[in-house]
Amino acid sequence: MKYDTKYLPILIGSIFALGIFIGSLSNAPQTHGFLIKKNTKEKLDKLIDFIDSEYVDNVNTDSIVNLTVDNILAHLDPHSVYIPPSEQAGIAETMKGDFVGIGINFYMYNDSVAVINPVKNGPSAKAGIKAGDRILYADKIKLFGRKLPNDSLFAALKGEAGSQIELTVYRKSERKKIKLTIKRDVIPLKSVDVALLLNKTTGYIKINRFAETTFDEFKTGLTNLKKQGVKSLVIDVRDNGGGYMEEAIAIADEFLKDKELIVFTKSKNGVIEKTFATKQGSFENGNVYVLINENSASASEILAGAIQDNDRGRIVGRRSFGKGLVQREMDFNDGSAVRLTIARYYTPTGRSIQKPYSKGNEDYFKESDSRFLHGELYKKDSIKVVDSLKFKTKKGKIVFGGGGIVPDVFVPLEAERGAENVSYLLQSGIVGHFVFEQLDKNRNAFSKLTFGQFLNTINETDLYFYDFQKYLVQNGLFIKLGHNKALVKRYINAEFARQLYGDKYYYEIILKEDAMVKAVLKGDLK
Repeated sequence: MKYDTKYLPILIGSIFALGIFIGSLSNAPQTHGFLIKKNTKEKLDKLIDFIDSEYVDNVNTDSIVNLTVDNILAHLDPHSVYIPPSEQAGIAETMKGDFVGIGINFYMYNDSVAVINPVKNGPSAKAGIKAGDRILYADKIKLFGRKLPNDSLFAALKGEAGSQIELTVYRKSERKKIKLTIKRDVIPLKSVDVALLLNKTTGYIKINRFAETTFDEFKTGLTNLKKQGVKSLVIDVRDNGGGYMEEAIAIADEFLKDKELIVFTKSKNGVIEKTFATKQGSFENGNVYVLINENSASASEILAGAIQDNDRGRIVGRRSFGKGLVQREMDFNDGSAVRLTIARYYTPTGRSIQKPYSKGNEDYFKESDSRFLHGELYKKDSIKVVDSLKFKTKKGKIVFGGGGIVPDVFVPLEAERGAENVSYLLQSGIVGHFVFEQLDKNRNAFSKLTFGQFLNTINETDLYFYDFQKYLVQNGLFIKLGHNKALVKRYINAEFARQLYGDKYYYEIILKEDAMVKAVLKGDLK
């Protein structure tokens, strides 16, 4: 798989784009359509009819309608968007928290469907699929050598729960073809990556998005950590672009006392809806820390704002994205949808953290890039705040509106200044692909190692660091890694651990030297 350098910004930003696109969604009932003046609506309908019946060339009028909708929404705000039918099903599935399939993580490697690993206890794992297997056929559908797009692959592998599919796979480690019958089942899509102990009294929970199942996943993790005796909790919403605001509210309720304000929204007509904490909180007294960065948006900011404004915990990291708009999804009959901004939300002190978008969508989304140029990712003093948007918490702490959540404790980007692309590159898919290809050369060499033995082996060598540098060059990415060697090695080693042992081991390696986590564990942030 090659990576064209012209697509580098897309590559390093792809892991954040979906969440921020989803934004802060309301679970309120859907409306029945737009309230457009009758004459205007009739004019649009008539124009489409004229083109359809009279225009000299054949025209796909559906595509014209889509362009019209896109252009209308582009004049509103950056988060009011049209979602075509081809994308709507996938997005809805992601937010639902599960799907029906065979349960594998895969990618296209040399025109073959390569299994990175089967989902633990999923249908493929139970049937005997292993990491490194190539899926050649799904029933009689040929999958290799065809450069199939992802939607075609998904269509071939998904189906009704309980239905069967016969896979023909090539197992490279054994140099043989195998036929396996797999019964499709419901596969969970985790929104909470991991809940683990950082030390004997400090727990850590990583939330990657706010989907329908996020609160339940979070509560399960928190309950398990409490049983292990945690007194402090670190909630990591870095690079979490948001999702359902109700899930963020429910999580905030776990930490706030009865009747403390969590968030309020204000509609076009000035209608204000306030949401307060209940008596149900299960962690109202322990220390709380929320980790944020420049890609933490919407629902992540609702959670961070509620904790900060109620003086309940400390916000650690860098200024968040700055999305304070609430969307509601409205469906069309053809399977498409429009996600329309219907309100602004405000943190408990009354501040809107929405950054300006009057200069257009392109300027709006590039604002985060300007933070590199201004040095904001390295020095808190470089953060631009509007003095007129000062607010005070209950205890008199000054907080700011107008552009994201400013952390209580600033932690700079780990990559050396001028090498920001390195930090984001390490969190993109290319590291996973590199590690897969390294394992694929001799998977048996790792198969019998315990995690401890693996750590000793991989920490003693720089081989994979230098191979990764070569791998980037081979794929057209001319990024120098030398000044960030320790950081790069940590991510490579962690990815090896993930593919060999699971997510928990990935985070054990990543978090050990994580700058924000280390700032919390110093014990001077209480």
